[in-house]
Amino acid sequence: MNLFKRSLGAAAIAATAIGVAMAPAKAEFINVLTGGTSGVYYPLGVALSKIYGEKIEGARPQVQATKASVENLNLLQQGKGEIGFALGDSVKLAWEGNAEAGFKAPLNKLRGIAAIYPNYIQIVASKDSGITDLAGLKGKSLSVGAAKSGTELNARAIFAAAGMGYGDLAKTEYLPFAESVELMKNRQLDATLQSAGLGVASLKDLATSVPVNMVAVPEDVVTKLGAPYIAATIPAGTYEGQSADVPTVAVVNFLVTHEDVSEETAYQMTKQLFENLPEMVAAHAAAKAISLDKAITGMPVPLHPGAERYYKEKGLM
Repeated sequence: MNLFKRSLGAAAIAATAIGVAMAPAKAEFINVLTGGTSGVYYPLGVALSKIYGEKIEGARPQVQATKASVENLNLLQQGKGEIGFALGDSVKLAWEGNAEAGFKAPLNKLRGIAAIYPNYIQIVASKDSGITDLAGLKGKSLSVGAAKSGTELNARAIFAAAGMGYGDLAKTEYLPFAESVELMKNRQLDATLQSAGLGVASLKDLATSVPVNMVAVPEDVVTKLGAPYIAATIPAGTYEGQSADVPTVAVVNFLVTHEDVSEETAYQMTKQLFENLPEMVAAHAAAKAISLDKAITGMPVPLHPGAERYYKEKGLM
C-alpha cells in the first residue's frame, strides 16, 4: 500500500513537472486603439494587430474601434490599451491637460512610439450646396466629427484661424465619418469636415454616390494655425470627380503608449511596425508616408524607453 501511495505521489509530481514545462508563456495582451471603422486608423490598427500577433512571441493583440484621438489618449492614461493612434495636436493638448479639448488633467502617463503619417483636413461639400470655399460654409450645415474628437479639435482650430466659429453655421452636427456621409447622401447635410489619410473610405463612398466639391483651406489660414499644422495638398484624382489639386492643412499622426507597458513590449511594438511596413501599406495607402527617418520628428510626449532603444539601435538617437 505504501509502495502504491509512493508510486501515485511520484506520478503526481511527474505530472506536475510536465504541466509546468508545458505551461504556455504568460500572454501579452496588446489592445490597439483605433477610430471609427470607416476611417484610416481602423484598417491600419487591424494590420498592426496582425503583425503583432505573428511577430511578437506570446502576444495576444486585439483591435478596439473608438472615437479616435481624444478617447484613445484618455484610455491609454487609464491603462485600457497598450497602443493607440492620435493626432499630434490632440497628443500635445493631452500632455498639457487642456480641459476644453477633453482632458481634465495632464495625461502624464503617455509615452511616444512613433510619428506615422499626416492627417489631411478634408472638407467636402455637396455640389448642390454651392459651397466652394471656407466662407461659403456660413449659413450652411456642417458635420465636424464626434464632439471633442481629434477631428473636431481640428475643425475648431481652422474656424478660429479663418475668423469664423460654429455660430456662423446654420447647423453643426457632431457625427462620425460614416454617419456624416449618409446624411449628405440623403441631402440632410451640406458638408463634412474629416481629418484622415488621403483616400479615406468614407469620402470615397461619398464622392462615388453624389457630386461633391472639395473645399480649399487657404495658405493664410495655415500660417495662422502654426505648428503642429502644416500646408498640404489633396492631389487631383484622389476622389471621384476631383479634377484639380486642392490646398489644405495637415497634422501628423502618432502612435502612443503609456509608461506601464514593459520596455520589451514597447520595443517590439516599435520594431515590428517599421520592419513590416508593406503589410501596413497593403491595409491603407496612407501608410506609404510612414518613414523611420521621421519617426521621432515633432513627438509631443516623451518617448517610451522601449521605443528609444529601437531608435538608438537604428542610429536615430
